[in-house]
Amino acid sequence: MLRTTKNMKEKYEKIQSCLFDLIPEKWDEIYLYASVIDRAGDVQSGEMYFYYFPKITILKRKPINVYEVPKKFNINEEEYLKIVDILYKHIKELRQDFIDTEQDLWTHLTISIAHSRFKVEYFYDNISQEQYASYVRHVIWRYQYLHIGGEIKEERKILDNYFNNATIKYEKKEVYQDGLYLKTANNLVGFDREIEAEKTRQLELEQKAAELEEKRIQKREQKAKKMEEKRLKEEKNNRNQILN
Repeated sequence: MLRTTKNMKEKYEKIQSCLFDLIPEKWDEIYLYASVIDRAGDVQSGEMYFYYFPKITILKRKPINVYEVPKKFNINEEEYLKIVDILYKHIKELRQDFIDTEQDLWTHLTISIAHSRFKVEYFYDNISQEQYASYVRHVIWRYQYLHIGGEIKEERKILDNYFNNATIKYEKKEVYQDGLYLKTANNLVGFDREIEAEKTRQLELEQKAAELEEKRIQKREQKAKKMEEKRLKEEKNNRNQILN
């Protein structure tokens, strides 16, 4: 039976925070797949991909691959991928919590956030030795969770083979779900973009203010110059009158 510790709940909160940070627009649902495989020599390998559905619009509902976000929203890719790395690090730390609490060790998981619910599905099958390659798993996962794929002949063949093969079953699956830990969360990627935009606007205002102040100074100097010229002219006229 799945046991959830305080440390695990802290990891769930960190994972949510990273996911929210990585999406620079309003969204309805998030789906993430991640695997962690132990190799010889204390080496770990794995993969991670995740998608979100933007807020429903008049356009067709279509999931966005989060790895496409930097180009789509003109975000610094290097900085963006740092958050992605932190997210995967939290997932590996979550797996370490299973080791520390002596629970069965999962090999891959799916996280879904929808309708204000946070759900984690843990799977324990030995994917390092299974017949499905990474691409095949991706096709199946997208079809199951995102309900997309199968239009291409190769993908259709993969899906038909998977669902028609009665022996293809997960050995074990456990589920954790709860309400969102972060009821309200700042989107740091979007927030950073807003900060930069605000900085740009502020700089433009400061430049305009500086230009206006410079014009005011020039006008005051010109006015003072004219007044001085007028005063000198009047003094000269007065001296001439006295001499005459």
